[in-house]
Amino acid sequence: MLLTNRTEQEESRDKIIVRTSIIGIIANVFLAGFKAVVGILSNSIAITMDAVNNLSDAGSSLFTIIGTKLAQKQPDKKHPWGHGRIEYLSAMLISVIVLYAGVVSLTESVKKIISPEVPDYSAISLVIVAVAVVVKIVLGQFVKKTGEKVNSDSLINSGTDATMDSIISASTLVASIIYLLSGISLEAWLGAVISGVIIKSGIDMLKDTISEILGERISHETAKAIHQCIMEFPEVKGVYDMIFHDYGPDRVNCSAHIEVPDTMSMERLDQLEREIAMKVYREHDVIVTALGIYAVNTDENSKFSEVRNQIYQNVMEIAHVIQIHGFYLDEAEKRIQFDVIVDFDAEDRNSVHKQVIETVKKLYPDYQILCTLDTDFSVSE
Repeated sequence: MLLTNRTEQEESRDKIIVRTSIIGIIANVFLAGFKAVVGILSNSIAITMDAVNNLSDAGSSLFTIIGTKLAQKQPDKKHPWGHGRIEYLSAMLISVIVLYAGVVSLTESVKKIISPEVPDYSAISLVIVAVAVVVKIVLGQFVKKTGEKVNSDSLINSGTDATMDSIISASTLVASIIYLLSGISLEAWLGAVISGVIIKSGIDMLKDTISEILGERISHETAKAIHQCIMEFPEVKGVYDMIFHDYGPDRVNCSAHIEVPDTMSMERLDQLEREIAMKVYREHDVIVTALGIYAVNTDENSKFSEVRNQIYQNVMEIAHVIQIHGFYLDEAEKRIQFDVIVDFDAEDRNSVHKQVIETVKKLYPDYQILCTLDTDFSVSE
């Protein structure tokens, strides 16, 4: 039932992205055509370059559609987690297109600065540019908000680019008015400024997309929400080592360790893991792929609390130690085991880990110390 609902949600999301992209293609093709005619007739490099930028926007929307369609492919033997990350690749391609358009625009603008040409504006050309400004503002906001709603980086990038285009077109209109009033032509220089803005936008988009492909830390809000969701089960005493794997927009898997009483039966533990997986999926649309177990001492006669508190107090004073968890005391075997998380800011995390073990060894020299160095993948508390 859950898989059926997920498929229906994905299909609805994909239809919204494709429909929005088609609207973007139609609008940008018309704008590119009008601006190209106006730019050529008025001998305006800024308007002509703006038309080229609109054409690149249409191409971006086309790649968004292609990327969305390819990402719909079902998992196969070679790609068991599906093809969702193709959307990130399409977003990266859009960034490259925007960057290329900016470089081409800058090249043409520099040529016009070296060999300037006098523009020849007409009332109709200015009206068309003004209309284009309004259209791009509306289109940009529509595409960006839709992208945020369905979590599509490609749409968000396209919407942001369109909004920026409206500002660029408005600048072109202002330059035209300045020329008509004063006879001063700022066309080529404005074209260079426009190019710089486009190039910066392309670089920023590219950096963001590459960062997502490399694998970013999950947001604090998401990690905290899932942590709280799992902690709602009475048997769970703690949630740690949450690791999130992003296989594309809205395709997130998660694994974690949970602390449970050492008296829990295998039957109840199996049932608990299934209940947690179902709850997390229903409430957060995240698939729990694995749950590791930390046993918590429940023997009231043991000195568990005393030992844990003393170790916690001493170890947490060590620089760069973020957290201790998974603590277990085995009196019969004379063994103390726990995990420690060391901050990425530490110059040598292994050295900090060694210092933790040495500190505990001094406190309890007669015990075997098993301390695992953990990585801070997400903020769990």
